[in-house]
Amino acid sequence: MSDPFETYVLAPDGPATNAAAVTPSDSADLAVFSRALWVGQAGDLVVTMLGGQTVTLAGASGLLPVRVRRVRATGTTAAAIVALW
Repeated sequence: MSDPFETYVLAPDGPATNAAAVTPSDSADLAVFSRALWVGQAGDLVVTMLGGQTVTLAGASGLLPVRVRRVRATGTTAAAIVALW
């Protein structure tokens, strides 16, 4: 298969090209900071944003265009979380 977009520059608002399942942790950052998160099972999502703020995204579900460094275990009730970048 060929990729007709392989010569294009990857823009910050373009589609993700990589993904990894997220295990929430109060002490460990994501291996790669996200471009977006997919939340497959709705619930509260406590994240530390790339800018350093820790916030609760209440009732998070679906695709969230957020750049985060950490998904915290404490307070997070959402599940099936995938980091996209």
